[in-house]
Amino acid sequence: MPLVTLTLRSGRAPALKSAVLDAVHGALVASGVPPADRFQRVIELDAQHFRFDAKYPDVETARTDDFVLVEILWSAGRSVKVKKKLLHDLVAALGEASVDPENVMVAFKETTWENWSFAGGRLIHA
Repeated sequence: MPLVTLTLRSGRAPALKSAVLDAVHGALVASGVPPADRFQRVIELDAQHFRFDAKYPDVETARTDDFVLVEILWSAGRSVKVKKKLLHDLVAALGEASVDPENVMVAFKETTWENWSFAGGRLIHA
């Protein structure tokens, strides 16, 4: 069960948020995540509380106020090959949605299965 957190500056268009969330979910599904496994949240912060460098480390075009940080918390064990494929699919989907992929940073965070309680306090993998 990946948990996707989208952090961006407040005041961004709802279409931008939807496009990024849909693109991330599509890439996750293509990597083997079940289509119904969609858990996403959006955190909107003002410029004082969400700062970023416009060019670090190797962006092709400067980041704008539409910069988005995508954090994907999921279970440990996925290969670099799977992550690269997910990023490839995500960039393709962002392009189709007219979202500049250079304005999107992705951070993978991994945890072991025994750290997930999906409901009712049950640790089904422990």
